[in-house]
Amino acid sequence: MRWWAGAWLIAGTVVLAACGTSTGGGAAGEVSGSGSARPSSAAPTHASASPTRGNPSKSVTTPSASAGSCAAGHAEVNVVPGDAVEQRLCVRPGTVVSLVLRPRTDDRRWTAVHSSAPALVLPSGWRLDADGTAHASLRCAGTRGGRAEITALAKAPDVAGAARGAFTLRVTVTPWTTQR
Repeated sequence: MRWWAGAWLIAGTVVLAACGTSTGGGAAGEVSGSGSARPSSAAPTHASASPTRGNPSKSVTTPSASAGSCAAGHAEVNVVPGDAVEQRLCVRPGTVVSLVLRPRTDDRRWTAVHSSAPALVLPSGWRLDADGTAHASLRCAGTRGGRAEITALAKAPDVAGAARGAFTLRVTVTPWTTQR
């Protein structure tokens, strides 16, 4: 193992121990609603199963946007029917977020994902599975911080007109602090 991988593993363990759990009972990397965001690392930060249609996960509160609560590297957000239509996520620059939109229970289907600031958070890799599950990859800018709204659009297939926003993920990209 490279020395820096060991250092990241130790740093991650220390941050997780310092953060503890939020008042809602979720881990520090989770977002509001019953969706979850999990940063990837050599050691898993928590063992929460992905929510399913029959077993939605419980709601958790959003942690503050302090230095220890922002996901870095890779995060995953799962949205199941019954979740809040708006969620928040704090990430570090360069983070890739996997957005998984589970099939809707109404007559609407997921159609696309748009970003309010594509220079900061760029959606790519849109895929719609046969069961109605939609997947998108959200790539965050590598050096700068800011905020972007990611809107997932849904539309009934037999109704004319444009698709409407059915879910919004408010992404805050928080730069690393530099010490001089």
